[in-house]
Amino acid sequence: MSVKKKTRLVKLAERREMSWERATQEFLMTKKAEGKSERTLKDYGYHLRWFIERYPDVTFNDETGLKRRAIEYMAQDAKPAYYNNKLTYLRTFFNWCLAEEVLVENPLRNFKKRKADERIVQMDHDTIKKLLAQPDQTTYPGLRDYALLLLQLDTGIRPNEALTLFPGDLNLPAYEVRVRAENAKTRIARTLPISPVTAKAIEKLLHVRPDDWGDKAPVFCSCEGIKMTPTGWYRRVSAYGEKMGVAIYPYQLRHTFALEFLRNGGNSFALQKTMGHSDMNMTKRYVALADKDMKQQHELASPVAKLVQERKRITKL
Repeated sequence: MSVKKKTRLVKLAERREMSWERATQEFLMTKKAEGKSERTLKDYGYHLRWFIERYPDVTFNDETGLKRRAIEYMAQDAKPAYYNNKLTYLRTFFNWCLAEEVLVENPLRNFKKRKADERIVQMDHDTIKKLLAQPDQTTYPGLRDYALLLLQLDTGIRPNEALTLFPGDLNLPAYEVRVRAENAKTRIARTLPISPVTAKAIEKLLHVRPDDWGDKAPVFCSCEGIKMTPTGWYRRVSAYGEKMGVAIYPYQLRHTFALEFLRNGGNSFALQKTMGHSDMNMTKRYVALADKDMKQQHELASPVAKLVQERKRITKL
């Protein structure tokens, strides 16, 4: 009779002693070393700080209490998109704690993301024309805003990517803009073609800049040559929308570019590269919406639908 060999226990699982503050610092330093953007690092810091401020008594030593607090935190009312952001940032942090042996188990391991509402919103042509007419191009802020609106509509560039462009990233004679890897959301550099109209607007903007700004000030900066923030740009676009009586925000310009690109015959793979999507998942959402719009337009405009009336079948007199 054979005797089954028992597993040999060599070492007990040990937990590293670490405060929440130290863990947060080391985690953010690790993410910075991995090449995460400043925006991503700020988002991580925001969610971790918000969690510990709400539950200041939580510690890594009490994993049962930590799990209870984490569940309570995720149970708060929130829209799917915000819920998913909270889950992503916290779960990633807890996974790091697990790898560093600060935790034995991730308290959010089994949580699933919620299905987010459709957030792709575009603008019609009349709205775009009215929006482009809003900036006062007799002023520097107006010139800047007009050029930035054109660039977003022309390329679908993300607001933060556009606001980190410097004169050295432009090749206006070749009608090109270069998004550097360190400024791209996906950390992959890409070159965006632009139209002559957009190039002319940017050239006019650069022409009125003071000489002492040189190439050190971003292309789209404040009147003092200081980098604009995405929040500041959001407020300016929203203010233009309020004057028009409609709700507008910068990402609508990106959505509008993507849908118009596809409707006008653009290739979905070219769109993925231009938009800077890491995979085709997001691009497919634009493709699906564009296909749906084409079907609706076909139903409205098809000559067959207009000229040939469907005959009703007579089954019984």
